[in-house]
Amino acid sequence: MLKNTSLSSRDLSVIWHPYTQMQTAPAPIAIVRGEGACLYDEDGQEYIDATSSWWVNIHGHAHPHIAQQLAAQALQLQHCIFAGYTHPPAVNLAERLLEILPTQQRRVFYSDNGSTAVEVALKMALQYWDNKGQPKRKILAFKNAYHGDTFGAMSVSGRSVFTRVFDDFLFEVHFLDLPSPENISQIIADIAAQQPAQIAAFIFEPLLQGAGGMVMYDATAFDELLQYCVSENILLIADEVMTGFGRTGKNFAMEYVSTQPDMICLSKGLTGGSMALGITTCTHQIYEAFLSTDKLKTLFHGHSFTANPLACSVALASMDLFTDPACAQQRTRIHTRHQQFLPELQQATIIKNPRLLGTVLAFEIITDNVDGYTNKLGDQLHHFFKEKRIMLRPLGNTLYILPPYCITDAQLEKVYASIREFISTR
Repeated sequence: MLKNTSLSSRDLSVIWHPYTQMQTAPAPIAIVRGEGACLYDEDGQEYIDATSSWWVNIHGHAHPHIAQQLAAQALQLQHCIFAGYTHPPAVNLAERLLEILPTQQRRVFYSDNGSTAVEVALKMALQYWDNKGQPKRKILAFKNAYHGDTFGAMSVSGRSVFTRVFDDFLFEVHFLDLPSPENISQIIADIAAQQPAQIAAFIFEPLLQGAGGMVMYDATAFDELLQYCVSENILLIADEVMTGFGRTGKNFAMEYVSTQPDMICLSKGLTGGSMALGITTCTHQIYEAFLSTDKLKTLFHGHSFTANPLACSVALASMDLFTDPACAQQRTRIHTRHQQFLPELQQATIIKNPRLLGTVLAFEIITDNVDGYTNKLGDQLHHFFKEKRIMLRPLGNTLYILPPYCITDAQLEKVYASIREFISTR
């Protein structure tokens, strides 16, 4: 009987999907194959993946080089405990990553996704000060931030629908406005009033807040804020889970500023969207504070699949593709095409705040409801673009294009045309 039932119907009998109200949500589309910038459902219909499957897929689906490296590694070593043991994929990946990350980064700590990479960074920061005999408990973050769904990551995220039920269980964080030339002095005064000597760290999504609505902010004012934090011995944690690996135009968003972070969190594009893997990197100064004959100064954190060889091998394959000059050319091409489409959005009366950073193009569609994730237009937008067989999953009334770098000009034009069509119906 199951063989004669659609995969989508079978799913509804056994699966609980993320961020989904299962009682009212339509049946999911069953995807069975991917190639390049496209995915194919169980009926053979093609969908353009214009949001990189939750921002992870940077080189395209079922990329032959990534698949070949995964297969080769699976025949060599699939997993090994990473406490007291090591293996080539983990060492090779750490060496290659440190070559392209901001030069202060010296050590790589493996975990398994973006949220846990953030958890590791927060624990590093708090224990760093404790190990030095200067315990600090305060954390700074931006309003509207999103850093993940585990409890530490939720604590440093803006209070929202994602955290509502759990707010009373989250540790206290002081939230800052996003910096601009007009308000940077006030933000610095705000921090100064919080007893900076008690602040352990400042965590941020550099230049682009993803789940918060693809919010972009000023690099110059941001750099001034970071410099002030450094002057007050506040550790800097750059959450580049989304912005890393070329999304903002540069390899990493922190390349837009002169101040370098103490820790960097990575995931999503790290493996080219092929497997789950998280990384937290840190400076030698951070690492050194954990070196001791006292075992209580150890960073007691780990995961069963820490530095999984399969995941590290596909990350190395993704690095091969990412460091190829052709990848930078692809990103420039996408940025240029977005730039050419931008004036149309600027002229549309139902659209506000069209904005562009690297390969990310975003805007809001004006409605009578409050902007944000719960705006009712989101469901309508999602349905409209699914009917066009284009994967554009809106954040409420915020619509954005964030495609794999291999997307063709013709595929981009189809995405733009579908947006034009939606605009014409309003």
